[in-house]
Amino acid sequence: MSAPPTSTARLEARISSDLHELLKRAAELQGRSVTDFVVAAVQEAAQRAIEQAEVMRLSRADQECFAEALLAHAPAQPAPALERAFKRRSKLLRSE
Repeated sequence: MSAPPTSTARLEARISSDLHELLKRAAELQGRSVTDFVVAAVQEAAQRAIEQAEVMRLSRADQECFAEALLAHAPAQPAPALERAFKRRSKLLRSE
C-alpha cells in the first residue's frame, strides 16, 4: 500500500546575495539542501509565532491576581453534583 500523494505549494522570495550565502552555509553545516533548511526554519518560526499568539503568559503579579480572583469567587460549598461525585468515587475506591 502506498501513501496518498501530498499536495504541495510553491513559495518564492527575493533575498540578498549575502542572505543567500548565509543560508547556503547554514544548510551545508547541517547537511541539508537550502530548500530543506529554509522549509524547516520557516516551519519552526511559524509554529513559534502561533504558539506565542495562542498561549497566554502571565507575570508573577498577574498570576497572583488571577489566583486571588478565583479564590474570592469560589463557592463556599461544593455543588451537590460535586458532592455526589466524591461519594461515588469513595465507594468505587473502597470496592476495589
